Amino acid sequence: MSACEEVVIDRDAARGVARNPIDEVIAGRLSCREFSGSPVPRSTVEQILRVARFAPSGANIQPWHVYVLAGAAKTEVSAALLHAFETEPSEHVSEYQYYASEFPEPYLGRRQEFGRLFYDSLGIAQSDTAARSRQTAKNFGFFGAPVGLIVTIDRRLAMGSWLDLGMFIQNVMLAAVGRGLQSCPQETFAKYHRILRPALSIPTEQMVACGISMGHPRERGRARLMPRADLEAFASFKGFED
Repeated sequence: MSACEEVVIDRDAARGVARNPIDEVIAGRLSCREFSGSPVPRSTVEQILRVARFAPSGANIQPWHVYVLAGAAKTEVSAALLHAFETEPSEHVSEYQYYASEFPEPYLGRRQEFGRLFYDSLGIAQSDTAARSRQTAKNFGFFGAPVGLIVTIDRRLAMGSWLDLGMFIQNVMLAAVGRGLQSCPQETFAKYHRILRPALSIPTEQMVACGISMGHPRERGRARLMPRADLEAFASFKGFED
């Protein structure tokens, strides 16, 4: 999530699976990393969060909390995060492990393909560490989006509540698409919880899970999809009649 999920590959890929308005919204979601900066009203963000709260939640725990940033507040937080990234990058780590220490196949191959496609789309050689660092730094400006979300979860809960949180975050992103917006989920914000906690008055029992950039994409109608595995690669069926 801290790097771009989508690059331009096939504009018709999403359309091939869309069969109804809900399919269109799901297939039309992308991790946008270039926003127009056009303002998004607070009322729109409130609508998105109000509908996202209907995500499934075991025992109706609803383990999520969202800190919504815009305007001067977002600018101030962005500046603090960028300063930390540039001056003390090794001093900040997430409170949870997002990636496995080692990737078995097919996941290793997919990750390597992602890196190649992503950086090639930007004209950045994978050996160009300075250019890659400059691209990563764009995270902390929310990629120019007018709205930034910091999402937390109560650290006292167990892994099942993280499943609930993931479904809530997905709802947020899909509700944004339904309103003509796009978003970008960013795990990298979790690394800077020591900065975010005092800046946003986040209580100690809450763990920073991720951030989300949200706004109008700079280029509308642009399909930016990483290749997805075919159905046969991840689904097994038994008991169905042909």
